[in-house]
Amino acid sequence: MRPTGITIHHSVCSAINGKGYDFYITRRGTIIPASEATDPAMIHICVEGDFSRPEEAMSGLMEEQFFVLQKLVLRLAETFGFDPNHSLSHSDVCPGSFFPWSELVISPKDGYH
Repeated sequence: MRPTGITIHHSVCSAINGKGYDFYITRRGTIIPASEATDPAMIHICVEGDFSRPEEAMSGLMEEQFFVLQKLVLRLAETFGFDPNHSLSHSDVCPGSFFPWSELVISPKDGYH
């Protein structure tokens, strides 16, 4: 089975217990891959931070983190053949109500958003 999209988490999600993601993106934009896949249907990406708090969403470090997230989503979509805009939240509370979805508009035409 090939993955059909991306599920986004934030690092305070209770499901992220060291195994709940395929890729972890630090605040500084470093990608840390998991040692094993979590879900054959979706690729799970955990973004470091607590996006249930407005101050997290306004962090100056977020810009690099989101640039890396966009690039990773584009590369995964190209590799597995799914629409890069097929990105879903993990749940109603994850990745948090202040996760900046508008910053995650992804277009393969311009290469990043």
